[in-house]
Amino acid sequence: MRAMTMIPAMAVVLAASPLHAQSTSPQSATLDSIAPQIEAGFTTFMVENHVPGLVYGVVQGGHLALVKGEGVQDLAARRPVTPDSLFRIASMTKAFTALSILSLRDKGLLALDDPAEKYVPEMRGWTYPTSDSPKIRVRDLLQHVAGFVTDDPWGDRQQVLSQEDFTALLKTGVPFTREPQARHEYSNLGYAILGRIVANVTHQPYRRYVEKTFLVPLGMTSSGYDTPASPIERRAVGYRWENGVWSEEPTMKDGAFNSMGGLQVSANDYAKWIAFLLSGWPARDGPETGPVRRATIRELAQGLNFVSIATRPGSTGATACPLALAYGMGWRVMQDCDLGLTMSHGGGYPGYGSHVMLMPEYGTGIFVLTNRTYAGPTGPAWDAAMLMHKAGLLHRPEMPVSSDLASFYAAAQAVWQAGTVAPLNGRVAMNFPMDRTAENWTKVLGELKAQAGTCDTAAPVTPTGRMTGTFRWTCGKGSVNGQIVLAPTRPITIQALRFTFEGAVP
Repeated sequence: MRAMTMIPAMAVVLAASPLHAQSTSPQSATLDSIAPQIEAGFTTFMVENHVPGLVYGVVQGGHLALVKGEGVQDLAARRPVTPDSLFRIASMTKAFTALSILSLRDKGLLALDDPAEKYVPEMRGWTYPTSDSPKIRVRDLLQHVAGFVTDDPWGDRQQVLSQEDFTALLKTGVPFTREPQARHEYSNLGYAILGRIVANVTHQPYRRYVEKTFLVPLGMTSSGYDTPASPIERRAVGYRWENGVWSEEPTMKDGAFNSMGGLQVSANDYAKWIAFLLSGWPARDGPETGPVRRATIRELAQGLNFVSIATRPGSTGATACPLALAYGMGWRVMQDCDLGLTMSHGGGYPGYGSHVMLMPEYGTGIFVLTNRTYAGPTGPAWDAAMLMHKAGLLHRPEMPVSSDLASFYAAAQAVWQAGTVAPLNGRVAMNFPMDRTAENWTKVLGELKAQAGTCDTAAPVTPTGRMTGTFRWTCGKGSVNGQIVLAPTRPITIQALRFTFEGAVP
């Protein structure tokens, strides 16, 4: 067992914005106080699932705030797992592939709505399942809607396939399980084709493009795709648990399916990738300092197709609100009642199992890497997130109040005090007097004020956007909840002002 390690800020290429860093900076005392509970979750998982070794980390405020290795990376030599041990991350590689495609789109070298066969000529002439089937677009491959059959575990064993054999496979054509764009169905083959697109567009191997675009700029000096060439004294050897014993899985070389799952990282390196992704939030002014634009990172979270309902992973799932789930680009994107926007992905591979989850609104990410086939450490990662949530360690950056919203909030306060909408004269959108007359406003305001009693209207407005906001006033007989919605016009006008009385609970 390795001692708990608190890591200082690392020199990632891009630091979080001042607002973001301030709002999510690690509170070491609080994180330290729940560290034993986080550790217990991962330790229990490791024992119950016969995992030889694992390492987990918490990235927050641009830093690797917490990291711990447990068990051994090699059963023969009994080398302990450390933050520098090298693990294959399997399908968590897909995030690198997706962002590579988006970076090429940003450079004008491809378009997401182009047919994939434009960049992979071997796909031309494929036989589609119906005469009215649309051709596979680059976007369809990113979001697993190309019509391919789910190919776990077949795809995992294609890692060693040569580029020549992959070309032959593509030339032969592949069978479809349904027409493209009909529904989401996870496909390693689709991401292997994306790797071929990267290679053909850039005229270099896929892995070389990832290295030059992300690994080197982010300082991920220990990470790469050539696992057999990595130093054995740092490599987490992959094992299978079967018939009550561990057996070593073959170490697969780099091949044509590397873009779906071939990357190997250390925890210290992977934390730099997570910090880079989290730096894309929130949207803000300021220079772009990363390998790709912040807006491009945020695009990964657009789960645009075939939304489903899911249960939160981990021990809190049974009592949590259902999650809305869709696949973005290299990430499963969910809305959680407690954690807000989450992006997660597992990595299952012969010899390895991993999981990563991001809470971009909170500037926080959690990951775990193991060296047991399909270990699936999803539960303890999400449990760690909920422990942080309950400990008050997750904080959204405060949204600033725009000058327009502040001005109209002052007008809303004046409307309440006056009991008429006269303070808004000359500042309303054309729909405003049509939706409620000035006379009716006076009547309704009088009734609400009589219900509420004297109200303290000094409470600040809470922005929900630059042009929308809510407020809550404490009153003698209860509270008044309000909403302001400005209109999309120049000059700025107000399209809706709403007041709702909420009586005091007896």
